[in-house]
Amino acid sequence: MIGRLNHVAIVVPDLAAAAATYRTTLGARVSAPLPLPEHGVTTVFVELDNTKIELLHPLGAASPIASFLERNPAGGMHHVCYEVADIRAARDRLAAAGARVLGDGEPRPGAHGKPVLFLHPKDFCGTLVEIEQV
Repeated sequence: MIGRLNHVAIVVPDLAAAAATYRTTLGARVSAPLPLPEHGVTTVFVELDNTKIELLHPLGAASPIASFLERNPAGGMHHVCYEVADIRAARDRLAAAGARVLGDGEPRPGAHGKPVLFLHPKDFCGTLVEIEQV
């Protein structure tokens, strides 16, 4: 059902510094920051040949990742994102298998404008999972 790994998301305390580290130290291609008010984050994508790294920073005090950063002041891995061909079919199959879909269960546009859903980390070995329709 799942396709390729789309990205690994890392919450960072300083988005500009993290982007500079990937750009300068690792020589990676790094996108411009993209504020996503509907998700409460600003994101930067590090483009790799086989996948992406998504750097996340809270956008405002009400950001859903603000508490993550409070618990992990240095930042850390937040979620992995897998591609699916049909997000509603994937959601229904996952729910039938006992996986908990977060939120209201309806896909929302993600950072790439494609529909996404998040799955409860307790159902996936302690890792928050995002699925994205491609």
